[in-house]
Amino acid sequence: MPDLSRLDVPDRRDGEAYVMSRKLELAVDIAYATGRPLLLRGDPGSGKSSLAAHIALMRGARYYEMVVTSRTQAQDLLWTFDSVRRLADAQLRNDVDDRSYVEPGVLWWAFARDSALELALGVEPEFETNAERSSSHAVVLIDEIDKADPDLPNGLLVPLGSNRFRVTETGTVVEIDHAPSSSPDSRNLIVITTNEERELPQAFLRRCVVVWLDHPDADGLVAIARSHLDTYEGGMSKADEDLAFELATAVVELRAEMAREASRPPSTAEFLDALRACRRLGITTNSPEWQELRDMALVKQQPN
Repeated sequence: MPDLSRLDVPDRRDGEAYVMSRKLELAVDIAYATGRPLLLRGDPGSGKSSLAAHIALMRGARYYEMVVTSRTQAQDLLWTFDSVRRLADAQLRNDVDDRSYVEPGVLWWAFARDSALELALGVEPEFETNAERSSSHAVVLIDEIDKADPDLPNGLLVPLGSNRFRVTETGTVVEIDHAPSSSPDSRNLIVITTNEERELPQAFLRRCVVVWLDHPDADGLVAIARSHLDTYEGGMSKADEDLAFELATAVVELRAEMAREASRPPSTAEFLDALRACRRLGITTNSPEWQELRDMALVKQQPN
């Protein structure tokens, strides 16, 4: 995977810049203490998908991720089996080994990295970053689980609860490499996000630590802007701080206005987009271009 922290891209998955609220820090601690998945609920652009990489960076854990689609099955997170290639090979020879057609999924890599490496002939998956981090524990992001059929979360109940599963085609039992430690920090953490597009099964919700990511207030937005500018732009000047507070105030007012209209409010990610555009184009909320920038970067709705 390319090092996105070195690229001028808005959506970096390096975990470098993230501002955690006290409530979110507590939710992470509870998930580690209980060994349960952490389910993040909230609007798109609220920082759900970025949290897992940040936790992995802060705790020195390996990081894996998978973005769920409507076609994703629970087994895809555990392993995939190339039945087409196996059938083609079986037509040519009689000594096919079913293990050669198994590819470990993100949860296999998190549970048992050594066996996944052996099966993958020592080749790290493209969704794994910072391989030099701890081999004893990992953070896994299962992103946008609500995109999938309800069978997917139900199909993960046993693997996530027991830290083990059986590969149907080979009979191989995959289980966590290390015994549970008295230190919660040595455990794996599974972070799951939902944009609330589909109701998740109650049995699945009962087995997760659940936290809603609220929209930050103006001070919170400025703190997030400061973290991003300090990390990626060499720091926040006084002019940057004034601009960030100006935009944050406008975003908070816009959220209230759009809530009254039952419209989708601008997200934290969109606030950062607006800030990035204003800094680079020299636009403020008093500029002639502000209204158009506001509509394009924050409102994004057909005018009446």
